Amino acid sequence: MTVDYSAWVGATETAEDTISLAPALAAAATFDDAATVFAAGSPLPPLWHWFYFLPRAPQSRLGADGHPQRGGFMPPIELPRRMFAGGRLRFLHPLVIGKPATRSATIRDVSQKDGKTGTLAFVTVGYVISQDGRVCIEEEQDIVYREPGGPLPAPQPRDLPPAPASSWTRTIMPDPTLLFRFSALTFNAHRIHYDRDYATGVEGYPGLVVHGPLTAMLLMELVRLNARRPVTAYTFRGQAPLFDLAPFRLVGTPDAGNAVQLEAQGPDGRTAFTASAELD
Repeated sequence: MTVDYSAWVGATETAEDTISLAPALAAAATFDDAATVFAAGSPLPPLWHWFYFLPRAPQSRLGADGHPQRGGFMPPIELPRRMFAGGRLRFLHPLVIGKPATRSATIRDVSQKDGKTGTLAFVTVGYVISQDGRVCIEEEQDIVYREPGGPLPAPQPRDLPPAPASSWTRTIMPDPTLLFRFSALTFNAHRIHYDRDYATGVEGYPGLVVHGPLTAMLLMELVRLNARRPVTAYTFRGQAPLFDLAPFRLVGTPDAGNAVQLEAQGPDGRTAFTASAELD
């Protein structure tokens, strides 16, 4: 049944936060970055604003899956599975550590359709992050809600083909401690990322699920630590889930211009996540 959520389109929400040093230091430790110096006045790396403006729903307002109960700013879509499916960003100016910032959010679109796996609902949220009176980041996020599905099989690891000679690569072991730390950094209580009994027994996954934003950030880190040039735009899309059962590979391939094409490859060689970064 199609539900009309058009009343939520145009809804707005504003949040304020200080781009404090502690989350940046914790993120650097989580990403094993011991080389970058972070202090008051340092620029915040691209995408690291996701460690700020965090939702702070009271414990009593969390649903059985660990997500805040539906309604309020986000439309009350009843479909149980929620996924961070993709996004688009423009980086106009770096956020500066130690200063306050403001994030304005707007629901730009809500739609629903029937797909191969059942009913799907899509919510597009726009964000504008400002500091010192100027816009620093413009962002759109795509959130997808879907019906529960059958159990998913575990991917079968195989030898991956060699990456292109000009590419950067990194192998990630998404163990439970990495997933737990990222959940803590983003104040994300979604149980599929840390509660194995819930992830496998209730939602039918073969293991703990790697956060979509974590994969997006790891790909961005591949660019930041290899290109050594500012990123001005970034797009990404999740295509298949990754789990804590086996390592996955990040690949970044610079083109002849100012772009880097990125993907995260599952242990079975399947492309799980794609992204593109534009460099200054």
